[in-house]
Amino acid sequence: MSIKKPDLLQGTLDLLVLKTLAQGPHHGYGIAQKILLSSRQIIDVQQGSLYPALHRLERKGLVKSEWRESDAGRMARVYSLTRTGHKHLASEIEQWSRYAAAINWVLEG
Repeated sequence: MSIKKPDLLQGTLDLLVLKTLAQGPHHGYGIAQKILLSSRQIIDVQQGSLYPALHRLERKGLVKSEWRESDAGRMARVYSLTRTGHKHLASEIEQWSRYAAAINWVLEG
């Protein structure tokens, strides 16, 4: 049975990307794959959404990138979290937890 994948809430993609990068540097495809696997195949981030999010996070100073040689011997842009990005992620996780709890209260009430 195939489950229809929901659209990501605005801002959720940024949170998922930051959380993924908190675990270590990744190239774009690696970020998308890690999110897909971590979400048990439910959240499939497309390149058309991922790269604009990475560029936006980089402009905000939350993520930095550099060109590195990949395992396959090709050059790939690798993204990592900045110190500011780590602080922002902690704040966003706290805010998301409160938001998710409030939604659960409404659904359970």
